[in-house]
Amino acid sequence: MWKPNLSRRHSLAALALSIPLLAALAPAQAADDYPSHPITLVVPFAAGGGTDSIARDLARTLADRLGRSVVVENRGGGGGAIGAGMVANARPDGYTLLFATSTFVTNAAAGAATNYDVQKSFAPIALLGRGPLLVVTAKNLNLKSIADLRQLAAKTDANLNFCSAGNGSINHLSGELFKQKTDAQMTHVPYKGSGPATVDLLAGRVQVFFATVPTILPQVKDHRVDLLAVTSKTRSPLFPDVPTVEEAGVPDFDISTWWAVLAPAGTPQAIIDKLNKDVNAAAADKIVAERLTNEGAEAFSGPPEALAKTLDSELKLWRQVVQKSGIKMD
Repeated sequence: MWKPNLSRRHSLAALALSIPLLAALAPAQAADDYPSHPITLVVPFAAGGGTDSIARDLARTLADRLGRSVVVENRGGGGGAIGAGMVANARPDGYTLLFATSTFVTNAAAGAATNYDVQKSFAPIALLGRGPLLVVTAKNLNLKSIADLRQLAAKTDANLNFCSAGNGSINHLSGELFKQKTDAQMTHVPYKGSGPATVDLLAGRVQVFFATVPTILPQVKDHRVDLLAVTSKTRSPLFPDVPTVEEAGVPDFDISTWWAVLAPAGTPQAIIDKLNKDVNAAAADKIVAERLTNEGAEAFSGPPEALAKTLDSELKLWRQVVQKSGIKMD
């Protein structure tokens, strides 16, 4: 007569019960061992620019804290969408991270075609710094203030153009917001990057640029363009005598560019928390803090939720600007 092997049945039952427990413990164990090999920090722009420089300083400082190499990989193209897509589809284990800028949100708000969702495809880690844009104009206009610009831009025959690093960029949407708040008559002229836009601004072929500090600082220092205002809520330490756009009479104008680190969605929370702590510490380190200061920015320290809040609020702001402007991405 057959008798059930109770010992074997109990073993199988115990194994079945242990599988969910082991699965639950796996992320925690992975976080305990993290990092066990080099980390890739994807910069979604070409090497050599201001964003790339900040990312490389952060990578060096972060590597010292983590005890593992942090390798910067430049994946430019698509206004940052190619690099962001690479990270969105990477394994969520903390070994592939995105170094994002404000264009990460403005592109999404403008409806750029991507294979990811800004809010659903990523796990925010930390916002490490933010700084203003500079409102500059071509020398041949001889403008000295936002009031001068508004007076000129009120004329339908002024033929004013404002340039940007491309459709959906922070420069583009900042200009659109300015137009909406002031009724300025200006036509947007997109370029394939800030470099070509700056060349045409210096030549007087375009007249206005809401430029990032790294892009236009040398030209401002050499007095090759006129600096009218900064776009942030408070004045820039680099230009304490230059008013904000709001001080110059445009209410509720508070725009800044920022830098942040994100991971693929689904990355274990323990790894996110560890990276948040170390990125905050790295951003406060002298090397990174000085780099941010030189770029006209200030270091920021906060939890992942602070970055998530920034993404949500700016996505809402820029979607409203896009909707009102009727912007269509090419």
